[in-house]
Amino acid sequence: MPSWFSAAVATGCLLGTLLTTHAAEHGRPNVVLIISDDQSWSDYGFMKHDVIRTPHLDRLARQSALFTRGYVPTSLCRPSLATIITGLYPHQHKITGNDPALLRNAQGQPDRSSPAYQALRQKLISHIDDLPTLPRLLAGQQYRSHQSGKWWEGHFTRGGFTHGMTHGDPSRRGRHGDQGLTIGREGLKPVLDFIDASGEQPFFVWYAPFLPHTPHNPPARLLNKYKQADRPLPLARYYAMCEWFDETCGTLLEHLDRKGLSDNTLVVYVTDNGWIQRTKDTKTPAGWRTGFAPRSKQSPNEGGVRTPIMLRWPGRIKPQNFPTLASSVDLAPTILAACGLPPHPSMSGINLLDVCDGKPTPRNTIFGEVFAHDIVDIDNPSRSALYRWCVQGRWKLILTDNGKVGRYRVVHPRTNRNPQLYDLLADPHETQDLAAQHPQRTQSLSRALNGWWRPTD
Repeated sequence: MPSWFSAAVATGCLLGTLLTTHAAEHGRPNVVLIISDDQSWSDYGFMKHDVIRTPHLDRLARQSALFTRGYVPTSLCRPSLATIITGLYPHQHKITGNDPALLRNAQGQPDRSSPAYQALRQKLISHIDDLPTLPRLLAGQQYRSHQSGKWWEGHFTRGGFTHGMTHGDPSRRGRHGDQGLTIGREGLKPVLDFIDASGEQPFFVWYAPFLPHTPHNPPARLLNKYKQADRPLPLARYYAMCEWFDETCGTLLEHLDRKGLSDNTLVVYVTDNGWIQRTKDTKTPAGWRTGFAPRSKQSPNEGGVRTPIMLRWPGRIKPQNFPTLASSVDLAPTILAACGLPPHPSMSGINLLDVCDGKPTPRNTIFGEVFAHDIVDIDNPSRSALYRWCVQGRWKLILTDNGKVGRYRVVHPRTNRNPQLYDLLADPHETQDLAAQHPQRTQSLSRALNGWWRPTD
């Protein structure tokens, strides 16, 4: 039996009675976790985007506790997803990047096929085996669980899911979801069938479709809505992808309505990391790129780490908007509390249900960290650390660390190694660095960041 499970049981002896009473009063809910893939925090109708249409998520926002100042601690999909399912920061779960740094063969060429590199991949996946994942913890409450969409950690059962789509076999192109990546793009039948087969048993659904992630290949009917003579085609494609993702969310939410399950289902929404569609390529001024722009994915900026967070549980959570800072590290403790379980002792996030109930927030600062895409040392997160950041009230501090970047260069320019300070309420797109004008605040937030976590080398 893993050590984390024994610790959870011990903690449950202290808190289980209170939480079980809570669950009995409100009914142990089903849980549907919706995770967008590569979408900016502003790219929704309910976030006032002036072009993108997301009617189904707009409706969900009206029915939810909406945290418009939500964040993920890191701006790359694999470590961000690992945080969502464990409630741990990347430096805790050690899944800090998407892949191990490439090894080279005798000719000095990068080699992904060598047994040594495959062993590194498997070692990275093995971290999930000893982590307190939501499906494992919910299994103690007799929850069935289903994985679909993005999933990097091998076969779905390695995360504790009872059902799922991803096989994770590298010999069959298993890397970041394989068969699971068809969900949404090719319909939702596996998820809907799982829900229908659950009967009276509570269920947990991980719906993390490969949307609006590249390839940006939306249906023509949606692309045609966004095509304009003065709008570059890659931008129109991205806009259409956001609406396509919204349509799939509508299919899932409407299925809950039809089956009479919405009232006893906690729906949680978050995105794994941000995306800003790259505009003109400076090397080819007339051309457009299909990739992401600086200061979005893989960066510590708002375009990479900010996301709306939504919680819908009719009759239990009052729909309202919160300016409160929220983080994806809060999602696991919140889901566990709703299901009558205590948080795992290693989790540091807060129960957002308490915020929804008007209780004082037991923190005023949230933290994050960004690591290299390629992990230099599977067991030592410090070696790949690039940035740490924190938000306190209106202020955001970014510190640059000295980690190695592997084969992918980090997108955010790293020439400025000085602390960066931004007033997010006045400058949400971080255009004016105020560190020199506010040295005391910069020093205070730097102390807070270093007290939270600091790379060791």
